[in-house]
Amino acid sequence: MSSDLLELASDIAGRAAPGEQLEAYVSRTRETDVKVFDHAVESLTVAERAGVGVRVIVDGRQGFAWAASLDPDVVSAALTDARDNAEFATPDECQGVVTPEEADGVTAPVLDLWAEDVGQVSTDAKVQLALEVETATFATDPRVRGVEQAAYGDGMTEVAVANSLGVSAAVQRTMCSCMSIALAGEDAQTQTGYGFSAGRAFADLDPAIAARDASERATRLLGATQPESRRLPVVFDPLVTRSLLGVLGAALSGEAILKGRSVFVGREGEMIAAPCVTLDDDPTNPEAFGASPHDAEGVASRVNGLIVAGVLRGFLHNAYTGRRSGSGTNGAAVRGFASTPGCGARALALTPGRLSAAEVMAAAGDALYVQSVSGLHSGTNPVSGDFSVGAEGIMVRNGQMAEPVREVTIASTLPRMLLDIAEVGADLTWLPGGAAGMTLLISEMSMSGG
Repeated sequence: MSSDLLELASDIAGRAAPGEQLEAYVSRTRETDVKVFDHAVESLTVAERAGVGVRVIVDGRQGFAWAASLDPDVVSAALTDARDNAEFATPDECQGVVTPEEADGVTAPVLDLWAEDVGQVSTDAKVQLALEVETATFATDPRVRGVEQAAYGDGMTEVAVANSLGVSAAVQRTMCSCMSIALAGEDAQTQTGYGFSAGRAFADLDPAIAARDASERATRLLGATQPESRRLPVVFDPLVTRSLLGVLGAALSGEAILKGRSVFVGREGEMIAAPCVTLDDDPTNPEAFGASPHDAEGVASRVNGLIVAGVLRGFLHNAYTGRRSGSGTNGAAVRGFASTPGCGARALALTPGRLSAAEVMAAAGDALYVQSVSGLHSGTNPVSGDFSVGAEGIMVRNGQMAEPVREVTIASTLPRMLLDIAEVGADLTWLPGGAAGMTLLISEMSMSGG
């Protein structure tokens, strides 16, 4: 662990004036991004960025400023700006940095989230991997007429946070991935499909998996037509389930609850989902790409059971929303250096069921397999719970994939969908982002087609 960021954060926090609370959040990231097209490099970026966010709280008035530099003079200017901003803020008795008492009680997990090879592998090797993904995608199926894009990306991130009350923490983590978007054609129709491979280490990546998945997702949609409208069971692809959990995570944040912007306001302790549904946010799991030993305020991470056997058990809180709600923080603060702490999920996952993806499909009988959705955020109302999104996928007949379909809209409400979950697949897979994916069967939704 590089100690310089924690030393800098602690130094800034130590500049607090009498009667002032001060917090510094410092981060540094080195990224590589390679995009290839038509067997040549389309773009290559190797960049490092660093920054600091400073919060000052005086008599409940919060001031914030940030800088995209760790230069001492720039950091000092950010601190001055934060102090100036605090003078104009509205007092709020719940504002304040995390206290040692709030941060105590849970031991931070020891997590190894850093892979040295991400920084040691040459840029040439990373470019070659992206080119390999493109070549492999073309080789998977003669119907693959092109590759819209093949890419490689990685990030090496170090973060430190410290406040004037003595709370401090630091973490470093890596992540890398390769991806492909295949273009498959047959007659006059062209379909696209997405595939990827992700891991903490460069050695974890498998270009063949990214190529195979992209090709399969594109080719199996060839010949897609618009189906007739009706109500039927729906099977979600793991990538779609991951996106759906992201929507749920936002609705279960303490901010959304306190602002009345969630369908789950006032429902804690109620049965809101099928008994087979248990939803946890577990950033202590090193397999999750959002894993971290602590949150963005320096509070130890822990497993937060949000829905347990269908019952809503709680929400995700940072220090501020925890104080406002009376629940206390549960280590769910999230942020970057250019923002104040919010609260949200970092590693959402449903507890896996007993059935494989194929067995979930068989249990569905006649259904719609949803491979991808569009308009997820615009088509979901977090207050009413209304859910209506565009989709494409494959009809399921007698438990087997049949003809592909497109120009479909699927609709229900989030509360109804949770209660209608019939099976949670055993194929839990951690995906980039803050949630895991798995095959999911909803017993009934409305499908609007022709």
